[in-house]
This record gives sequence, C-alpha cells and structure tokens, in this order.
Amino acid sequence: MSVLLYLVPAALSLGLLGLVAFLWSLRTGQYDDIEGAAVRVLSDDDLLEGARDRDRRR
Repeated sequence: MSVLLYLVPAALSLGLLGLVAFLWSLRTGQYDDIEGAAVRVLSDDDLLEGARDRDRRR
C-alpha cells in the first residue's frame, strides 16, 4: 500500500509532463500544416536525386 505513495504522484507528474509537451507543440505550430506533410510524402524528389547521383557516377 505504501508503494502507491510513490506511484500516484509519479503517474500524475508524467501525465502533466505529457500535457505540457502537447500544449507546447500546439503553440509552436507543429500541427499547422497537416496537408503539406501528406503531399511531401508523395513527392519523388528522392528518386530524382538518386538518378542524378547514378548519372554522375557513370
């Protein structure tokens, strides 16, 4: 039963820390451009860079 004296404050402090981190990420604009991230995943820039590197080696 005495272990609860350690676990309850630890759980509350970790939850509060997570909430603070989430609120910080909201304030710094981490979630502002959700659609842009989805479009960047589909871009083929890495394929073009790989083709250029392959052509340079020849």
